[in-house]
Amino acid sequence: MPHEPEGGGRRPWRTLESRVAYENRWIRVREDQVEGPHGRGIYGVVEMRHPAVFVVALDADERVCLVSLARYPTGTWSWEVPAGGTDGEAPLVAAQRELAEETGLAAGEWVRLGGMDALNGIADAPEHVFLARSLEETGDAGATQAEEGIAEVRWVPFGEALSMIAAGEIRDGESIAALALAGIRLGRFR
Repeated sequence: MPHEPEGGGRRPWRTLESRVAYENRWIRVREDQVEGPHGRGIYGVVEMRHPAVFVVALDADERVCLVSLARYPTGTWSWEVPAGGTDGEAPLVAAQRELAEETGLAAGEWVRLGGMDALNGIADAPEHVFLARSLEETGDAGATQAEEGIAEVRWVPFGEALSMIAAGEIRDGESIAALALAGIRLGRFR
């Protein structure tokens, strides 16, 4: 449940006018005339067309599955947990599909870890996080990995994944948050 500040009820932002500045099949960018804590101004908002899913896949040895892919916006290689858009599907169905496409794995056990809002200062981008266990190879990943630019799939002990975050090797915010939710559920932060 989102935190409501004391003396709440009063919303600090009011939309006076809104227009779509750009849209495609994945996103819509709105430019809103607003009245906020600072007075009147313009606020740009990126709306995701479909929520995203993130999968923390753990094998029997408690190793986390990470994928490496090139990210165009940052111009860097990124270690991330398997993830993607729901494309209109139920979040669990999308998580199962993304895990299979990106890693060639299916999971016998799925646990919803929670939800997140990506870049909520500029975006309306809801996300769902799942823990996947009891993993089996499906062999379905090959073509999709190449299509999505996945260069490598790596298995690292959970603690090493946290060390990769601390060392700046995992910089993707959603992957960091997904691993934190998994760590909380697994009792790794006590």
